[in-house]
Amino acid sequence: MGGDAPRQMMSSSSAQYPQLAQRPKGKQIHHIYRDRLGQFTNGGQYKQQSLMAKLYDARLSDSPHVTLEVWSAPDQTRPTFAEATKKSNEYSKAKKGDVFGPSWTTHWFRLRFTLPHEWIYKPCVELHWDSNSEAMVWSEDGNPLQGLTGGGERNEWVIPNHFRDFDQEHTIYIEMACNGMFGNPTGGDTIQPPDPNRYFQLVEADLVVVNLDARALFYDFWIIGDAAREFPEDSWQEHQALQVCNEIIDCFIAGEGSRSCIEDCREIAQKYLGPHVDSEKVYEQDKSDDIVNAIGNCHIDTCWLWPWAETKRKVARSWSNQCDLLDRYPEHRFVASQAQQYKWLEQLYPYAWDRVKSHIKKGNFQTIGGSWVEHDTNMPSGESLVRQFLYGQRFFESRFGERCKTFWLPDTFGYSTQLPQLCRSAGMTRFFTQKLSWNNINNFPHTTFNWVSLDGSQVICHMAPCETYTAEAHFGDVKRSVSQHKSLDQDVTSLLPFGKGDGGGGPTFGMLEKLRRCRGLSNKVGLLPKVKIADSVDEFFDRIERKVANGETELVTWYGELYFELHRGTYTTQANNKRGNRKSEALLHDIEYLATLATIQGRKGYKYPKKGLDSMWEDVLLCQFHDCLPGSAIEMCYRDSDEAYERVFKTGKKILKDALVALGFDTDHEKASDDKQKPIKAESVTLQTLSWHRETPKHLTSYDDDSAANVTQLDDDIFELSNADLKVTVKQGAITSLYDKKARRELVPEGATSNQLVIFDDKPLYWQAWDVEVYHLQSRKELKPETNSHISASGPDRVAIQTTTKISDKSWIKTTISLAAAASAASSASSRLSQVEVEAEVEWRETMKFLKVEFPTTLTNTEASYETQYGIVRRPTHYNTSWDMAKFEVCCHKWADLSEHGYGISVLNESKYGFATAGKVMRLSLLRAPKAPDAHADMGRHHMRWAILPHKGALDERTVRAGYEFNYPLRSLPHSEPRKIKDLMGAFKLSEDSDKSLIVDCVKRGEDDEDASNGDMPAKKGRHVILRIFDSLGGFSRGRVLFGPVKVGRVWRCNLLEDVIGEVEVGEKGFEVQLRAFEVVSFKVELT
Repeated sequence: MGGDAPRQMMSSSSAQYPQLAQRPKGKQIHHIYRDRLGQFTNGGQYKQQSLMAKLYDARLSDSPHVTLEVWSAPDQTRPTFAEATKKSNEYSKAKKGDVFGPSWTTHWFRLRFTLPHEWIYKPCVELHWDSNSEAMVWSEDGNPLQGLTGGGERNEWVIPNHFRDFDQEHTIYIEMACNGMFGNPTGGDTIQPPDPNRYFQLVEADLVVVNLDARALFYDFWIIGDAAREFPEDSWQEHQALQVCNEIIDCFIAGEGSRSCIEDCREIAQKYLGPHVDSEKVYEQDKSDDIVNAIGNCHIDTCWLWPWAETKRKVARSWSNQCDLLDRYPEHRFVASQAQQYKWLEQLYPYAWDRVKSHIKKGNFQTIGGSWVEHDTNMPSGESLVRQFLYGQRFFESRFGERCKTFWLPDTFGYSTQLPQLCRSAGMTRFFTQKLSWNNINNFPHTTFNWVSLDGSQVICHMAPCETYTAEAHFGDVKRSVSQHKSLDQDVTSLLPFGKGDGGGGPTFGMLEKLRRCRGLSNKVGLLPKVKIADSVDEFFDRIERKVANGETELVTWYGELYFELHRGTYTTQANNKRGNRKSEALLHDIEYLATLATIQGRKGYKYPKKGLDSMWEDVLLCQFHDCLPGSAIEMCYRDSDEAYERVFKTGKKILKDALVALGFDTDHEKASDDKQKPIKAESVTLQTLSWHRETPKHLTSYDDDSAANVTQLDDDIFELSNADLKVTVKQGAITSLYDKKARRELVPEGATSNQLVIFDDKPLYWQAWDVEVYHLQSRKELKPETNSHISASGPDRVAIQTTTKISDKSWIKTTISLAAAASAASSASSRLSQVEVEAEVEWRETMKFLKVEFPTTLTNTEASYETQYGIVRRPTHYNTSWDMAKFEVCCHKWADLSEHGYGISVLNESKYGFATAGKVMRLSLLRAPKAPDAHADMGRHHMRWAILPHKGALDERTVRAGYEFNYPLRSLPHSEPRKIKDLMGAFKLSEDSDKSLIVDCVKRGEDDEDASNGDMPAKKGRHVILRIFDSLGGFSRGRVLFGPVKVGRVWRCNLLEDVIGEVEVGEKGFEVQLRAFEVVSFKVELT
């Protein structure tokens, strides 16, 4: 080895490494070169020397190339195109710089333009319009073409080729709405009440030639710059991104921003992004590990900071935008939920409707959600949730021939525990949201998981790890889709829903350009997760479902409600709106049952009022939108909902009367109390609309009856109310003693007062109408009356004490505490429990206060029970953990209950939803007084009722039935054939030996029956009755549904959409049912 000849080392490079240093070269100061990047694309002091000055090659805005005229619609009207362009309308000259308003007005512009000869063959010519408000471009013949946002966003309309002819004048119209994307908030704070006198300046009405290379470089630089800012500083990808950006800037400076140097800059960008970012081909490169699934969406709040009438225009503007982008970007996919919005488009914008239908047929505009609106899920009844799906899915199927597979609800304030079961029965096996990322106490621990309802049904739930449904398609959104993913052990994929939202708009072309570059970057240098445009949301979930079904992964489970740790005040705000919801639901329940009976054995010629019921249901479902029913919208929205409920009650009153008349009731003598006023041979008959028999309490004539109610004044402002069951002591309008005579136990702690009115200071951190924070409990103040109470009813059927309490100089509450006679032991209603009822009338004029009523008890349990849709939710009464404390205010329906072994107390209500149980104290929320976004929320007169229901023994059917009965007051009417009608009202009830936990909650006609269909779907032969039955207490239940005098053929079990699942064996008088705990089952009964 030592004898080998030395070898000469030859360089393989032709370049010679210099021997002598030619000049000093320092290390880059990293943060300085990074901070420099902003100069290139920001609109600051260097704008004219930056890329921003090169985005447009030419601009024209004056005559003869652009001329403007305007016609202002009267008041706050929103005229159609035909109305706005009538010859009788006088259009006057307008120009840039003019100001238009006030808020909510509409101004129509007639814009005539002519392109110069040299512009005809330019690659891209746009009209830029910015009135700092929303607007819509219309063709001269009345077709909506493009929505405009204003304020520097989405202000471009690409002029189509057929407008690109030399010296030819073209005319378009622009409908300017005097509101921004988020309405007209006062002072610029989004949630403040609208400013009625806001004006908008037209700052741009220009024709521009776009420098497409400069625009493309803008997005190249944006994404590479984000990589330089957001990649870890210890990664080579971050350093290379910074070098490329600085190289681009240096090239631009050296070439003085010329067209050729911009092309050179784009070539430099390819070092980092690759060569395919100008087309959809970028997504075809290396498809392995493309785990982030971007999907365009456009969350349009059906009402919020604007009224329904503006939402209708937002839908047309937003979806027209998306149709345009779908034409220009082959990879783009767009999803839209809410059947109500589709129906508005169908009714009001036929051209836009046809465009949407065309894209749905192509598969790039996709329906999703399966519900009528993106509704609240806390407060609507179980049947309302069913109808959201029934009406939504039927609309999509009738218009597009398809049902939705994914329930899409990104912005609702918490999710009811029975949703998975209802979703499955409505044909949806997956659920998407992200709202729990807003929790302000605990971080929800999962991203993709099995969500399990009370009955054990499950759906796959995915919560977007980008933690928004309005992603801007930034570099960071893609990055967070993995870095914030909490279920990577089970499945690494995620959804990235992008697009302007809440106020509508949807994706922009810039978002699609950024996503292309994010993918190009991942293909070229890695580190950033690979994003793709998902073929569909369903495709995303399909893959996960297959993995679970094949045993490739096992998702974690979450049992029960998805409680939202924020926006707890929405259970109480806008009390009259919530009252309208509860009363509407009860009215619809009764109408459907009675109208169904009337079609079976009613007067000849009676027809099931499907049209009226549909109009009622659609109004109720619309008002359940997640900013309407919760009370978080502006005052204009509640004028809309007041009108909707007025229509519901007006229509309901008429069709209820029609059904009663068809059944033979005398509706003109309802209040008749003696035989002289009743029609000859008529007997008063109680309407039996619930699933068990109810008796009208026997009228007592004497206090001697053991069951009679009595009242005694014990001392100054101290009264005792009593019957055979209870003894109630009332002092200064509150209950100091509630004694159960039969159980021999006191229910109010010594020194405490039940039915105690309390008021709290109510200033949440920000979201006034939405939130109540835990610290409000520290400001508790008891309200005491300044005048003595008095006896307002003295029995023997009912006794009552009335008290007026001053809340402030402007507010007061009048409460009436009453006790009815106890049920007679000889009565079939002897199982009915006595309850202390309270009726309240309130004049409420407070500011940022919260009114509640408290019920301290002598009961001990670490959990309280609350009625929810089709079941019961049990929640902690303690604050052991932050998860427990977060539920300091919760939602309940008709009752809440605190029970210990052998005894309990239920609190009933007929229009309230907010509740809390802390230790031994139960607390019903009554009224709030937020000042944003509605400055007058809840101001005025209110009427409400609640009741205290003590019960010996565990929580059982007595509370469940009492809750129903409290919300469905007894009603009796004269009938000339009482036995016959009583028999008929026994139809579709449960037999006496059925488990008492079973509830028949809905009786209606089949949607597609030939004599009851609305025509949306092909009618089917035959007549059917749909029954909805559920277990209310949480255990296996068995029972028998009776047909009564109704002749029945076959019976099938069906889903919520009334598709037959399987046939049920029918007996002589009915059919057997078996339900698992908290199961909801629908049956289809054939009439013969």
